Amino acid sequence: MILNEKLKDTRIILGSQSPRRQELLRRLDLDFTVEIPEVDEHIDTSLTPEDIVCSIAEAKLTAFSANSYHDHLVIVADTLVADEHGTMLGKPADADEAKAVLSRLSGRQHAVYTGVILALRGRIHRFVERTTVWFVDLEQDEIDYYIANYNPMDKAGSYGIQEWIGRIAVERIDGAYENVMGLPTARLYHEMKQFLAQD
Repeated sequence: MILNEKLKDTRIILGSQSPRRQELLRRLDLDFTVEIPEVDEHIDTSLTPEDIVCSIAEAKLTAFSANSYHDHLVIVADTLVADEHGTMLGKPADADEAKAVLSRLSGRQHAVYTGVILALRGRIHRFVERTTVWFVDLEQDEIDYYIANYNPMDKAGSYGIQEWIGRIAVERIDGAYENVMGLPTARLYHEMKQFLAQD
């Protein structure tokens, strides 16, 4: 089953303002429109990372009316980063927080979690993808350069792996590279195939 053929008569909605997610979904050769739900992305630190990304993705999904979107394939996702001690690292509030987060990740490993939810005709399917990333030791001027020349404020964990810092800081990863960008495309493709086979 080739997804773009299977879905040629189904409208796909991506509920995300992330340009990285939009780019990654486009690379699957799928036609879709973007609608940005207004949700509270507050992190409840008493939950596990897997539960957090799923709860925020579920909040995004509830922004889409069941009646209006019944025959549309809705895709929503949320990504967060947790350091080696399990501390959740969302989007930084400012440059100082981004600097503190990147200093914390320097020379250590961290995990990136993305929760994805698919909805179509009353059926809902959820999954979570986890990727572990190891950073080399970063010098303070390298962190300062990244923050000054890129935009870490809209990224969980204060960095984008596809940017300059990903090329100089990432020692190795265990898991899907695209997941660190915000959407695990290979897993999404195969989860969508299984989901649609039940339709």
